Amino acid sequence: MGAPGVSARTVEVAAHVGEQVVIHGWLQAQRRLGGVTFLIVRDGWGTAQAMAETEAELAPLVEAKAGVESVVTIMGTATAAPQAPGGVELRELRITVITSIHEAPPVALNKREVKAGVTTLLDTAVVTNRHPTRRALLRLAGGAMGGFRATLTAQGFTEIQTPKLVASATEGGANVFPVDYFGRQVYLAQSPQFYKQIMVGVFERVFEVGPVFRAEPHSDTRHINEYVSLDAEMGFIANHFTVMATLRDVVAGIFGALGEGYAPELALLGATLPDVPAEIPHIHFAEAQELILRLHSVDSRGEPDLAPQEERWLGEWARTEHGSDLLFVTGYPTSKRPFYTYPDPMRPEYTNSFDLLFRGTEMVTGGQRLHRYADYLAALERTGLPSEPFAWYLDAFRYGMPPHGGFAIGLERLVMQLIGVANIKLATLFPRDLTRLEP
Repeated sequence: MGAPGVSARTVEVAAHVGEQVVIHGWLQAQRRLGGVTFLIVRDGWGTAQAMAETEAELAPLVEAKAGVESVVTIMGTATAAPQAPGGVELRELRITVITSIHEAPPVALNKREVKAGVTTLLDTAVVTNRHPTRRALLRLAGGAMGGFRATLTAQGFTEIQTPKLVASATEGGANVFPVDYFGRQVYLAQSPQFYKQIMVGVFERVFEVGPVFRAEPHSDTRHINEYVSLDAEMGFIANHFTVMATLRDVVAGIFGALGEGYAPELALLGATLPDVPAEIPHIHFAEAQELILRLHSVDSRGEPDLAPQEERWLGEWARTEHGSDLLFVTGYPTSKRPFYTYPDPMRPEYTNSFDLLFRGTEMVTGGQRLHRYADYLAALERTGLPSEPFAWYLDAFRYGMPPHGGFAIGLERLVMQLIGVANIKLATLFPRDLTRLEP
C-alpha cells in the first residue's frame, strides 16, 4: 500500500481525503451489507467508518476472532462518502489487531444511547465510560476545569495544591472522614479553605482544583461524598460583591471555553450553554424567603438555609424576571455559615456570603472571610470551638491579612446542571457515596 499513512484521530480523517490515513482505536461495530463489510472504529474523540471490499482485508479480524471492543489499527485511503460519519471513510484497508476481544461488553457501546439503569452504569463504569455520551460528559468536566484555570490565571491567580490530610475539621462539625495516620487520628480535608486563605498572605490571589471529602450520610441525587472542588481565594476586596464579580468572570470563562472547544460534545448531549449576563442578578436570603412565601405560600422564615425545592423556585423566578439561568442568593444567616465568615456590618445575624444557583440548584458557595486575629478568637469562642487546634491557621491573621474572600464550585454539580442529568453520580467519573467504593 506504499508509504505509511498519516496518523490521525477519527475526527481528523475528513481533512485527509485522498491520502493514506492510520487510525488507532476500538472496533465498535461490524456489519456486512451485500458484498462489503463496514467497520466502525472508535477512538478517544469520535468514530470513523472503514469499508472492506475483500475477504483478504478482513482476514486479520477473522483469524484473531476479534469482536467488538477489540483494539485495532487500520490504515486505508480516506475517501469521500456522504453516508459515513463525517462524510468520509477508509478504503483499501490494512488491519492490525492489537488486542482481540471475544466477549461482549456488559453494556452495548455501539448503540446511540446506553440502555442501562444507574446502578448498572456505575457498576460497569470502567467500560461504560467509553460510550460516546459518557465520554462527552466527562470531557466537558475536563473543559470546565480548563476554563476555570485559564480565567483565573489571566487575572493573576496562582494555582496551589493543599494537603488532603488535616489535623482538625476545616468547617467544624462531625462530617469528616477519620484516617489512621501512624497511630494518630487525622481527617480527610473537607475543603482547602484554611490553606487557601493562608496563601492569600503569600500570593494575594490563589486557586486550586482538587478533591474534597464530606462524611455526610446522604442518599439523594444531589450529593456525593468525594467531589472535585474548584476553589479560589483573593485578597484586598471591598466585600463579598467583589468576589461575586470575579466569580461571574470565572463562570463566563468556563462556559466560554466549553462553547469554543467542545461543540461536538455539547451537541451530542443536547446541552445548551447559559448566557452569562454582565451582572448576575442577586437577591438577599431574607428577601428570597419572603418571595417564596408570596409566590408559593411556603413560610420558611427562621430557617437558616434554602430547601432544594426553594432553590428550584428561585431559579424559575430568575428565569422569568431576569431571563437568567444564574442567580446569586446573598446574606445567609450567621448560624448557617462557618465561623470564619464575615458578618454583615448592618445586620450581624446575616453574613457577607452567597450561593450561586444554576438552573435552580446551588453550584457555588462563597463569601468574605474574617481577616483580623481578634475577630477569629471571638468567633471561635462564640461557636464553642477551642482555639488550640487552629493555632497554626490563626498565625496567618496574627501577622496581618487583608480583607479577603473566595468561593468553591462543585464540578460535578456544574456538569449535572449543564447536561440535565437527574443524578449527580452520572456526572461523576467514579462516584463515592454511602456504599460505593468500587470501581
